Amino acid sequence: MEVYSESQWEEIEKAGREKRRELVLQGVNIDQKIQESGGLNPRIYSLTLLNYLEISQCPSLREIHQGIERLVHLQSLILCRNKLSQIPRAVGQLKALKVLDVSVNELQALPDEVSQLCELNTLNVSCNKISALPGGLSKCVKLSTINVSKNEISRFPDDLYSEDLDLLSTIVASENCIEELSGEIHNLVALKNLDLSNNKLTDIPPELAECSKLKEINFKGNKLKDKRLEKMVNGCQTKSILDYLRAGGRGKGKGKKQDSGEKEEGREKDRKKKNDKRQKNKKEDEGVDDLNRMVVRVLHISESPTAVMVKVTAAVKDVRPYIVCCTVKGMNLKAGNSLKRFLTAQIKLHDEICEKRTAATIATHDLSLIKGPLLYDARPPKTLQIVPLGRKETKASDLVRQLQLEAEEQRKQKKRQNVSGLHKYLHLLDGKENFPCLVDAEDHIISFPPITNSDKTKMRKSTSELFVEVTSSTSLQICKDAMDALIVKMAELNKFTFDHKEETLSDGETEPTNCERASEPTANENASPELIVQQVRIEDADGNLKVVYPSKTDLDVDMSNLTVVR
Repeated sequence: MEVYSESQWEEIEKAGREKRRELVLQGVNIDQKIQESGGLNPRIYSLTLLNYLEISQCPSLREIHQGIERLVHLQSLILCRNKLSQIPRAVGQLKALKVLDVSVNELQALPDEVSQLCELNTLNVSCNKISALPGGLSKCVKLSTINVSKNEISRFPDDLYSEDLDLLSTIVASENCIEELSGEIHNLVALKNLDLSNNKLTDIPPELAECSKLKEINFKGNKLKDKRLEKMVNGCQTKSILDYLRAGGRGKGKGKKQDSGEKEEGREKDRKKKNDKRQKNKKEDEGVDDLNRMVVRVLHISESPTAVMVKVTAAVKDVRPYIVCCTVKGMNLKAGNSLKRFLTAQIKLHDEICEKRTAATIATHDLSLIKGPLLYDARPPKTLQIVPLGRKETKASDLVRQLQLEAEEQRKQKKRQNVSGLHKYLHLLDGKENFPCLVDAEDHIISFPPITNSDKTKMRKSTSELFVEVTSSTSLQICKDAMDALIVKMAELNKFTFDHKEETLSDGETEPTNCERASEPTANENASPELIVQQVRIEDADGNLKVVYPSKTDLDVDMSNLTVVR
């Protein structure tokens, strides 16, 4: 029998004494305790007041005990990035559970009891080895988001298409082995986002076009029989794809039934004009390609003698060792809501590819407000001085303490189980003696990942050149992947702004006057949506190259309407 001392598991004991509603156990220190103790301290299953429990990034965690059923007030159970091989059936007793995240484990199946979670709205089982989803998911009538990407699923269970799932808005099932999408998909009336990229589909059911709220679809990486449809898919032309499906596919009118005479007349016209149409369609396709094409031009360091350079100290090795940076020109943030769209997209990337900042953190700055060269360092919290976004200058230690107090206040008010804003990232600093920071040539802290940027370098509508950084405690590759995703999203947003020709607005809240509109050109006038990405070199303290982004292997994006010029 294992002996679990109070001092060894002080986090659990403290949560019990203080009657905490939230507990986060994460990282190397917790993993070492699990390894030394042979598992979790069973005392955790007696914390019946918990409504948020997270145990993550612990490779030694291989099982969760049936005692989990005692945590009847749990609303969020986060068990990601461990080595779990199974989830106990007792999870079905957590009747209040709204969020279940067991991503990045070694699960081969989910227990059927998951279908008993009638309050469940978010299910994330991505990055496992699951070959089939359990039946009965239609009983989870409040299900809104399901992520099963990077598994071994060959088909969806029939009841996933149930009309009872009238709140299901997002299905992410990329990188599986799915061979068929049922026409019953039209039953999902709330469906907005569908990602079935990199599967084994050969057809897309026309009934998909009946999902009236559908905004984003991704079928890239499937070998479709209809090559014209496959071309649209690879170009991510959601509207065109839905219109095409609605029309019934190649050569099919506009979705309305025709009598036999009309059909014969149509076929005769097609035969007579076959060659002309072929040439016309070819020109139209080329025109559409040109119209939708996005260009990202990469500038080598040698092409810009004033390029920003970043030095990395040895102090970050044990704190947050990985960083990639670049500068971006050509983003039009003055027009309409373009800045708001950009910041919203960044938040979404933080939640998705950055896994709520646990894998990586993105920071964007106004390059004109930065004095290079930059230093990526780790400093004691009491000496790290920063002006956080929307706050007064303070020490990192004081900022963290203030955020902790605010988090406690948030929990008390309205009996909330979770915290929002910067507060939900505080646990990422647990156990750190030094905090990571990016420092400019005047010793101003411009970034304190994963918490906040400096207010001094924040983005504005007037920002014309951006400095972008991605940091991680996990790997260099996740930094590059996140940066790739951000650059692609910036190209898409810039193209959207260019196409819609929104009016140019100032940094203020008010729109320009008529006189200002007359004297100031509208957005995109004499402009193009092309982005210019300037390489940034990262060196160690001795001047040795650590990484340069984007390198020749970066931004290797499979998008037919995106051209990367190097």
